Amino acid sequence: MASHLKYISLGVLVFQTTTLVLTMRYSRTLKEEGPRYLSSTAVVAAEVLKIVACIVLVYKENSYSVRSLRRVLHDEIINKPMETLKLAIPSGIYTLQNNLLYVALSNLDAATYQVTYQLKILTTALFSVSMLQRQLTKYQWISLLILMSGVALVQWPDDSSTAPSKEVSVGSGFVGLMAVFTACFSSGFAGVYFEKILKETKQSVWIRNIQLGFFWMDIWPNGSFHL
Repeated sequence: MASHLKYISLGVLVFQTTTLVLTMRYSRTLKEEGPRYLSSTAVVAAEVLKIVACIVLVYKENSYSVRSLRRVLHDEIINKPMETLKLAIPSGIYTLQNNLLYVALSNLDAATYQVTYQLKILTTALFSVSMLQRQLTKYQWISLLILMSGVALVQWPDDSSTAPSKEVSVGSGFVGLMAVFTACFSSGFAGVYFEKILKETKQSVWIRNIQLGFFWMDIWPNGSFHL
């Protein structure tokens, strides 16, 4: 049963990631009258849904007791301000990263974005080695080099394109690539930093995600990215 669950989870993850990228790309390039939606609004809406889901899971862990849920949230979030404050750094980085992904998809096609964004595997590995003192095998390093080569090949210029179209696409393509590269580095650092925090404390990942969400709510009204 556990083996089947792994494959089901993998399939759902692939479907979710692919659908998300295509939906984001379509919504950012759809031509219609009126202004486009704010990417910051979409990011916060997704975060609100995540917070709700985490609260439901904490509610389930506490035997569906509202009183226990309130006590856990109060004890773990309000009564531990320093522990909650540790999430300010990854929360701000995730805010930047998720907004940059909308910038990238507004300027790159879905396939280029999807392949290039896999560089986050490389950045995560590098930050894991430097921050968590992990050791990578030679096969893992070779795999990372192959990944870098694949991303470089995707960015290889296409000679079949006409000159005018190149001139039009250079600026937006550069902006998209810079957005993806910045998102990859921020994703790698924030992911490893968040993992380090989880290993140093006994709080559940659901509580930590709720703490992250509270900082998102503080960042959005005052410093959101209106793109």
